[in-house]
Amino acid sequence: MTGDSRYEIHQDAYIKLILHSLKHRSSAVNGVLIGRSSADGAAVEIVDSVPLFHSQIGLLPPLEIALIMIEEYYGEKGLSVVGYFHANERYDDFELAGVAKNIGDHITRYFPDAALLLLDNKKLGDLPKGKDRSPVLQLYTKDASTWKLAGSKGSNQLTIKEPSANTVLLDYISSEKWNDIVDFDDHLDDISKDWLNTELFA
Repeated sequence: MTGDSRYEIHQDAYIKLILHSLKHRSSAVNGVLIGRSSADGAAVEIVDSVPLFHSQIGLLPPLEIALIMIEEYYGEKGLSVVGYFHANERYDDFELAGVAKNIGDHITRYFPDAALLLLDNKKLGDLPKGKDRSPVLQLYTKDASTWKLAGSKGSNQLTIKEPSANTVLLDYISSEKWNDIVDFDDHLDDISKDWLNTELFA
C-alpha cells in the first residue's frame, strides 16, 4: 500500500456523517464508509456511509453486531466497508483517538487502502463564511503500521463527488436536518428505527 490512493466521497455519504456529528455535538461519534476501489485501483469511491454510535463508541459487542449487519447488506450490492469516520467529543480536539486507530486497523485487514476521516470542526464552523468546496474532514491513511495525516496533497487526495455538497450541507444545517438521522445506537434501542436512513434525503 502506497498511501497515495485518491478518495472520492459522494454527497449523501458525506452529509450523513456531518449531520450525525451535529446531532450529538457533546459526544464522540463514529461511522463507517461504504464503497469500492476503482477498476485501476488508484482511487476509492465512497458511495455511502453508516452512522454507528454516539455513546461508548469503543464497546466491541455492539460494533461487531453493526459490522456484521452492514457487511451483509452492502455485500449483496457489491460494496464493502472501505473506511472509518470519527468526530471527537471536544470541538477543539484534532487528535486521532485510539479507538479510531483501532477500528481503522481492523478495517485495513480486509481493505488495505481504507481511509480514516476525522471531522475538522474548525472548517465546519467556517463553512457559512466562505465558498469552500473541500470536505470538512481530515484524511488519514495507513503507512506501514501508523496512521498519517495526508500531507500537502491531502486536499487533493480526498474530494467530494458533487461540487455543491457544502452548499447543500448548509441548507440541511439551517433546517436542523440532523434531527432525522438514525445511528446504530438508536436502532439497537428501537429496532423499528432505520439505520440505513433510507428516507433521510427523500
